[in-house]
Amino acid sequence: MDAAFASDGDHPPAHVAAIMDGNGRWARARGLPRTEGHRRGAEVVRQIVKASSDLGISYLTLFGFSSENWKRPWPEVFDLMGLLRRYLSHEIDELDRQGVCFKAIGDRSRFEPDIVALIEEAEERTQHNRDLTLVLALSYGGRAEIAHAAKALAEQVAAGEITADEIDEAVFAGMLETSAIPDPDLLIRTGGEKRISNFTLWQCAYTEFVFLDTLWPDFTRDHLEAAIAEFRGRERRYGAVVG
Repeated sequence: MDAAFASDGDHPPAHVAAIMDGNGRWARARGLPRTEGHRRGAEVVRQIVKASSDLGISYLTLFGFSSENWKRPWPEVFDLMGLLRRYLSHEIDELDRQGVCFKAIGDRSRFEPDIVALIEEAEERTQHNRDLTLVLALSYGGRAEIAHAAKALAEQVAAGEITADEIDEAVFAGMLETSAIPDPDLLIRTGGEKRISNFTLWQCAYTEFVFLDTLWPDFTRDHLEAAIAEFRGRERRYGAVVG
């Protein structure tokens, strides 16, 4: 088999992304407030970050809070912001100890200044770590990211810095927030839904998808390993044809 079309064998995907869906339903099924589902989901994040590092994954991108999530009832948004503050305040020591580099993508302008400061502090403190890069998508939307990149390139053309003919896929990708991060090899979505919900639309052009009925608070290392095993069994053809 041509190497270009081979499965990934025994190698883990370099970049795994996850849409962490099902926190609210997990809590509701147990007669608990949605906040408890989000809290349990945050604990799972801790476990999956460690598992990803152990398995040799280089990049882990988690959809933490979408641009559409701002439309949720304010009490839930308020609780989510509190959970984010606690995560950034209490988990960075452990991430740093594990050699994890933390990055955030998304529109930070909608967050309170103290949250922005915590994000920036976490990024600066862990910037030299190399064991795993954890990318947290916060107030993030794929369409907004693409529109922002297009606007920035249009401004460069108007200013005479580049010509329209110079814009290609590589130039456009360089304007995205993920410009220094390889595209996801594998995207896992928990919770039973089979869509990507405005998450890394450009970057997932050739990503392999695994959809699970498991709710995020029940997601374990075993589920991650099973998704990776499924990924390894696939042939990634990138639009070409074998033979």
